[in-house]
Amino acid sequence: MKFLVILCGFLILTSCETVAILKDDPLNVRIPGGFPPIVYPEGNEPTKLRVELGRRLFYDNRLSANQTVNCSSCHVLSTAFTDSKTTSTGLAGLPGKRNSPTLANVAWMPRFMMEGGVPTLETQALAPLHDTMEMGMNMMFAVRELNQDAKLRAMSLAAYGRDSIDPFVVTRSLAAFQRTIISGDSRWDRYRQGQVKEMNQEELIGMKLFFSEQTNCGNCHKGIFYTDFDYYNIGLDEVYADNGKERASHKAEDIGKFKTPTLRNIALTSPYMHDGRLNSLEDVVAFYNEGGKPHVNKDTRIRPLGLTTEEQSQLVAFMKTLTDWNFVQNAQLAPLN
Repeated sequence: MKFLVILCGFLILTSCETVAILKDDPLNVRIPGGFPPIVYPEGNEPTKLRVELGRRLFYDNRLSANQTVNCSSCHVLSTAFTDSKTTSTGLAGLPGKRNSPTLANVAWMPRFMMEGGVPTLETQALAPLHDTMEMGMNMMFAVRELNQDAKLRAMSLAAYGRDSIDPFVVTRSLAAFQRTIISGDSRWDRYRQGQVKEMNQEELIGMKLFFSEQTNCGNCHKGIFYTDFDYYNIGLDEVYADNGKERASHKAEDIGKFKTPTLRNIALTSPYMHDGRLNSLEDVVAFYNEGGKPHVNKDTRIRPLGLTTEEQSQLVAFMKTLTDWNFVQNAQLAPLN
């Protein structure tokens, strides 16, 4: 009996099953050239087990009420962590209200959701988890299910010093994993690093158009991430069914404003706009070329562009160079066996 008591001090036990104590180590996350460093929140710096635990939970159906949905149901690796649907599908096939955004490079994102209503990646998971149209789960019910898994509890103890899975561990580990979802190896990246043969003449003309005063594309889709992380009304509607940023700010001047999406891997993340109304990049460019619909909050830079059919094709050709094929085949972001 005394031997069993001593053994319990070194092993995690549940219903007589045992799991050896695990050891964690810091994880060196590779940052692409030209990217700024990641600023990690204190207490959630990357370690091997924090990231592995988050990766396991990302693909775990136990986070949904009927255990049929997980984070990857709406964020699929092969489509740059989107789902190719007009609006995402949740529990029992129920349609959601918004198009699924990519998770690429969320480590650098200052706020989350299309209206910017969530301030940190650690708290972001709470929204889809509790949304009845998405995962429909109560966090306390979720951790009760997860705590039946001795392996996860052992990882929790090693990674966060907590001997059970709790909301802190779930949200932190999911964030730790998502900060490793990094994309920075497109043909455009190689071109800017001096491999000039990576882009052809049509794509180079498209790039010049993209950053020209005629289109102003580069004013919002700027910098290494091809987004300014700001919010704009681009004239999608005269009357909005989804008020966008106004949902968070409660200010009338924010009606119809949505966060500028990154254009990295944009060719893989169709359909487009917050409600997935545009099916192709050609449709998106045509929309901007026409100048959008009138709205009191519409950004003044949204106006007819006067692009020819050839110029529109050149813009699309350039945007396709932002596809990172190694990213969408990265085995370290796929489910663990």
